[in-house]
Amino acid sequence: MSARKRRPRKRLPGDLSDRALLERIVRVDQAGEFGAVQIYKGQLAVLAGTKSEPVITEMAAAEDVHLAAFDRLLVERRVRPTALTPIWRAAGFMLGAGTALIGEKAAMACTEAVEEVIVEHYRNQAEALGDSEPELKKTIETFAAEEEEHRQTAIEHDSERAPAYPALSRGIRAGTRLAIWLSERI
Repeated sequence: MSARKRRPRKRLPGDLSDRALLERIVRVDQAGEFGAVQIYKGQLAVLAGTKSEPVITEMAAAEDVHLAAFDRLLVERRVRPTALTPIWRAAGFMLGAGTALIGEKAAMACTEAVEEVIVEHYRNQAEALGDSEPELKKTIETFAAEEEEHRQTAIEHDSERAPAYPALSRGIRAGTRLAIWLSERI
């Protein structure tokens, strides 16, 4: 049985052009990775010297690599960054530090919630790209797998045992989705 060639999707009124989709993806992913770096900076500011520090440091290093990749893509693809970067700097740091002040498990609950949304977001982007941007799609799929590893690491470090876990997790997921929506557009 031969593989069927995928037909290009039919464009509908209001659909983004290929260029607009590319710009949105690169912009929001750079903003998201920037925000993740800030979250880990906030967590490390509070949790330095704890048993969580090496775990957080390792995850933060991966986010630094992701951010560098999207910083490079902003320049290469001539995409403007989000205008919300100063807000994401402060909000990310405060989210990281705030959850860490609650405790190590709450910091891990933050990581789990953010990464859950990001993995879904990256998978949706890979699907939207289809075959049009194979290198970018591969980068997104690689980063999605690494973000899933971070989510699993957070679960292994008792994220689900954080105080007020259901409300904390739900709130962080909602905030992450809002940040994505805003960064795609502004």
